[in-house]
Amino acid sequence: APASPPGGGCPVSGGAHRLTPGEDQARLYNTLRREHGAVAPVLLPGDIPAWLVLDYHTNLTVMRTPSVYSSDSRHWSVTLPPDSPLVPLTTWQPLVAFVDGQEHGRLRGAITGALDRYKGAGRGVRRYVHHYMTTLVEGFQAQGRCDLVPDVAEKLSVLVLARLFGLAEREALPLGAAVRDMVQGSATAVRSNEYVTGVMANLVREKRATPGEDIASWLLQDEAGLDDVEAMEHLRHALVASHEKTTNFIANTLKAILTERAFHATLTSGQMTLPDALEEVLWNDPPLTTVPTRWATNDTVLAGRHISRGDMVMLGLAAGNSDPAIRATDTPVRNNRAHLSFGHGPHECPGQHLGRAIAEAAVDALLTKLPDVQLDAGAELPVTASLV
Repeated sequence: APASPPGGGCPVSGGAHRLTPGEDQARLYNTLRREHGAVAPVLLPGDIPAWLVLDYHTNLTVMRTPSVYSSDSRHWSVTLPPDSPLVPLTTWQPLVAFVDGQEHGRLRGAITGALDRYKGAGRGVRRYVHHYMTTLVEGFQAQGRCDLVPDVAEKLSVLVLARLFGLAEREALPLGAAVRDMVQGSATAVRSNEYVTGVMANLVREKRATPGEDIASWLLQDEAGLDDVEAMEHLRHALVASHEKTTNFIANTLKAILTERAFHATLTSGQMTLPDALEEVLWNDPPLTTVPTRWATNDTVLAGRHISRGDMVMLGLAAGNSDPAIRATDTPVRNNRAHLSFGHGPHECPGQHLGRAIAEAAVDALLTKLPDVQLDAGAELPVTASLV
């Protein structure tokens, strides 16, 4: 592994790469591996220094060692300006994603208990997907065209999730727009985060007064006894994470089907099932590419790099999945769930079963209703900038 950058462990000192929107990720990861090895110094918006983990096993080490790489952002040695787009993603809050140890176990038990009520058949997820997909397709079918990301993936994801969380249907689309704006790190990200927080606070008050058969009510009823602030923060976090991942998961799967001939032929011929196709997409094009929520609790060494106490260590999910040490990019990965797309260790995504269920039902419903769907001739697929 290469030596640590001059000037100690500070990422800024070692020729840090400034991450910019629209970069070719495969080329970027190969360049960073060649220049820096398994862990590379990078700069986030506002020239905030961080380390980006590039290989599979080093990502697993960070994920599985919370005593060294904590999810508690209060360890961070950086103080962000209040208008930084990183604020909504990294500011410490009393929820499962930002704590470790015993408190993490208490809070994770509450959120998994609520989410797991939708595991398996019979909880209406597929029914909700087909209902909203029918509505969305009817809305654009007469025109003969649509944009599959904002018109289908984004809307379907938040409409179904709002129903599962116990929100009114009228609240779904404005909420989804705010979540996407927040995660993309726009100039209005902080304001969008405040809007999402307000919606979740109102939901907690409503479900305290009138519980229902929904995630919000089940979370409030859990034996962990979450107070209103804890419940609001967990609902906000779960909704944001679920919507972003599910939208991208649906969009990335449709992109593979519509742009990769071999993938499309293997799926439509029955050689590959839709669940297997989803796993291949999770390997090759994960719904989140990076996770900027790990911080070193003490000075340490990671893959030969000297990491200083308080440094951000970003999980590189897409980079780890494409690590040439474990696979070539064209290696079939059907029925293989060892990818990093939902994380590993104590902070592994607790709602991944919902994401898979919604994405599978959405792709199946769309292809059933529009079996001849195809890209516009000569259409380009622009990349939307995002922090993750």
